[in-house]
Amino acid sequence: MCEASAYIIRDGQEELLLADVDIIEPEGDQLRLVSIFGEQKVVRAAIHSLNLINHKVLLVEKT
Repeated sequence: MCEASAYIIRDGQEELLLADVDIIEPEGDQLRLVSIFGEQKVVRAAIHSLNLINHKVLLVEKT
């Protein structure tokens, strides 16, 4: 599968936010993540990095 897992960096650690992410859309100062199963999360964060080979999205919280 080509979906990625989204992690948020908190206190220097990567915390899994949502697996099997299919869509990431900006909504104002937030991001809406949607998995292939329809699960959604909205977070006040920015994309820190993408590793497409490893299917990994790293997000950092906005303050």
